[in-house]
Amino acid sequence: MRGTIDARRLTVTQEEPGMATTQPPIPATGRVLGAVDPSPYANAVTEYAAWAASRLDAPLELLHTLERVLTPVALDFSGNLALVSQEALLAELTAVDEQRATLAQEQGRILLEQAREHATRRHGVAATTRQCHGLLVEALLDVEDDVRLFVLGKRGANADSERDELGSQVERVVRAVHRPVLVVPPDYRPVTRFLIAFDGSATSRRCVDLVSASPLLRDLACEVLLVGTVDAAISAHVDAALDQLRAAGFDPRPNLLPGSPETVIAQQVRDHGIDLLVMGAYGHSRIRNLIVGSTTTQLLRSCQVPVLLLR
Repeated sequence: MRGTIDARRLTVTQEEPGMATTQPPIPATGRVLGAVDPSPYANAVTEYAAWAASRLDAPLELLHTLERVLTPVALDFSGNLALVSQEALLAELTAVDEQRATLAQEQGRILLEQAREHATRRHGVAATTRQCHGLLVEALLDVEDDVRLFVLGKRGANADSERDELGSQVERVVRAVHRPVLVVPPDYRPVTRFLIAFDGSATSRRCVDLVSASPLLRDLACEVLLVGTVDAAISAHVDAALDQLRAAGFDPRPNLLPGSPETVIAQQVRDHGIDLLVMGAYGHSRIRNLIVGSTTTQLLRSCQVPVLLLR
């Protein structure tokens, strides 16, 4: 990007002074784990996870979690029912809960089997399946050490698909795990062109490390976008990033644009036929969460392409 930076026109968000970059190294081994649920995102999660596993030559696992949901009781037991009647009703409610749990488990088993067949049929990838009880974020943290990439839909079965918002599980997962997370839209499309949102920060430099070292995006068209103003230090980081990508076999197309990152990045994704966005996830401090976290959340909401997030 030498000779193309106009410091009067562009602004970027920089790392806070003293921020430590102690995240674990980017994993070079491990499986791809796709989290599926009975939502419109299940097929897309399966396909993107199978695509990633194929590109990485990694094992694929499809996971479904069962959260316990108790039968709502809108009755007052304060003396209106005899003890025997209360016991009978509680026994009936317990039986209903057990029946619902059994049905949910069977629904999850069928969902996993359909997803496994879908991965094989569409991408020729054999997947293992697993079902567990509890919160999704806890299940993913339990297996994180053996996972190379998490894949999940940006909204789950309980989210309002008519509203432009993230599922509550997605933000919890992205803030909690330290492995790369691929957050996908409801429809799959082949990935041929990707964009790295770069701001010179340690996190965005790690994004370049990931892309350069991994076979996930190798041989695909690459764009690097910087939104904001730059100084000599940022310019040096940009040049180093481009050189690193070229050394890894990419032909990165750099672009420098003024404006707000949420607006400009989303516009570039739409206008340039971008199939996948690579960017840093949420920060660790409260101040950085307000700056970077809000940008991440907004782009996850607005972009209709997969977003690969790195901590």
